Amino acid sequence: MIKVIASDMDGTLLDDNHKLAPETLKAIHKACEAGIRFMVATGRNFRGAMEELKDVELTCDYIVGSGAEVRNQEREVVLTAPIDMDLCEEVYHALEKYPVSVVFCTDDFDYRIGDEEEIEESFVRQLKVFHLDKDISEEQAKLDPLYQRVRKSTIIISKFDELRAAGVPVYKIFLYSGDLSMLERIRLELEKNSRIAVAASFETNLEITDVKAQKGPVLKKYIESLGYTMDEVMVFGDSMNDYSMLSMEFGATVAMENSMPEVKSAARHVTKSNQEHGVAFVINEMLKKYGNDK
Repeated sequence: MIKVIASDMDGTLLDDNHKLAPETLKAIHKACEAGIRFMVATGRNFRGAMEELKDVELTCDYIVGSGAEVRNQEREVVLTAPIDMDLCEEVYHALEKYPVSVVFCTDDFDYRIGDEEEIEESFVRQLKVFHLDKDISEEQAKLDPLYQRVRKSTIIISKFDELRAAGVPVYKIFLYSGDLSMLERIRLELEKNSRIAVAASFETNLEITDVKAQKGPVLKKYIESLGYTMDEVMVFGDSMNDYSMLSMEFGATVAMENSMPEVKSAARHVTKSNQEHGVAFVINEMLKKYGNDK
């Protein structure tokens, strides 16, 4: 019997506008009322996760940074797996030869290396790659509320030594580009390093974490610390940073219809898309099976 549900956020729990639909929230509440524990497992840091969930009435655990940090239902940090700073610098120098925007993600702010003008341009490129019309002008992009949110959550530094001096744990190195062939070359190069894990949320990005910071193994470790077993867990995801969850022997592994092909192949079940509230559909069907669908 399923006693824990763990779901990715973007492309899975959230719709294409990065919002939690009322239908999905209602299904989660019904599951919680039936005694099922709910967890989010996202590539976002805690700050980023809470930007979308802050106004939502939801009690859950948080696996953030693709597994680099775990917070309990009281939002207390109970587990971390940051990238060693020397390893972080090694990866940074490996990326310097590529014309790619690099973001160092911590549990609060993001750090970017460059001058003010370079970083401002990188904000616009990021929004065009992920969120806004690719033909939007720089002036229009800067008026978008999301631009202001990204800008506010970023600390600009001029060199890597400033990141080291800040003394903050780096949970993820995030990079993005519209040049997919270059991203593939970077992925192949970085995957030679056994101390890191390389995944992606979209085809236009790569996410580098410590090898111990992967959603699946971290979820297993956390649920077992709470007294649950793997067969009591259902997981949802849509992208390659969910692959480690969906390819493990959890009780039910569910990919979204909008998932990457490799993710669908890894999961044992495929549900409706995030736009069609696929998470809610599966939860409601499961509760009917258990007789808790009132």
